Amino acid sequence: MTPMFMGEYRHSIDTKGRLIIPAKFRDGLAGKCVLTRGLDGCLFGYPMEEWQILEEKLKQLPLTKRDARAFVRFFYSAATESEFDKQGRVNIPQSLRTHAGVDKKCVIVGVSNRFEIWSEDRWQEFSDSAEENFDDIAENMIDFGL
Repeated sequence: MTPMFMGEYRHSIDTKGRLIIPAKFRDGLAGKCVLTRGLDGCLFGYPMEEWQILEEKLKQLPLTKRDARAFVRFFYSAATESEFDKQGRVNIPQSLRTHAGVDKKCVIVGVSNRFEIWSEDRWQEFSDSAEENFDDIAENMIDFGL
């Protein structure tokens, strides 16, 4: 069964690039996950099972479409399999830390079948904007059957 990630947690990255993943998330990750570039300036973290499902979908994208090729290249080129240490930390490579602007304080957010890692500042900006526009965003969700 695929784990469900939800909630918001705050942690710090240490000087070696390690970040504690919340215990509630680690329970569904079986000791490792895949980290990659996310959208909106964050990182995405996937359980191995979810990553495999996503890989199958990405393989179906048309090779003849420039945007599909660019997305797959960008997404995979930064992907890394990360194992947890005994303290529940994952090592985040420098390239991913740079992409997400994470250097000290982070926010880890559960988003259904994945989790996201945000710099505290970027998360605050995103959160403030989303909260301010939440009614409009919710109204537009009708287009997606919600």
